[in-house]
Amino acid sequence: QVQLVESGGGSVQAGGSLRLSCLASGFTYSRYSLAWFRRAPGKEREGVARINFGGSSTYYADSVKGRFTISQDNAKNTMYLQMNSLKPEDTAMYYCAAGPGWSLWRSEQFRYWGQGTQVTVSS
Repeated sequence: QVQLVESGGGSVQAGGSLRLSCLASGFTYSRYSLAWFRRAPGKEREGVARINFGGSSTYYADSVKGRFTISQDNAKNTMYLQMNSLKPEDTAMYYCAAGPGWSLWRSEQFRYWGQGTQVTVSS
């Protein structure tokens, strides 16, 4: 059974940094995508960043390019999202998601979801 467990959320002032972690387990696919999505109050869920787990390809939403970095530690089955230069508009619940195959991006392509971790950025 696939499980995704996020950690690392919290409250920070604008300009600050946070690092989110997603511990993944139970995969049977040879290739899969791991991604971060977020949902702010009153807004649609949006993709933030994606990595081909076991590969090297990454993809970012335009709104976070140059500020966020997605990475992986294969030995620990863990994905990270380093968030720098945070803005109040980054405030949202952040979700880790996984799906079979590489280079997924649309939320409906991701079969497994974590419970989410809250990120709050104050001005």
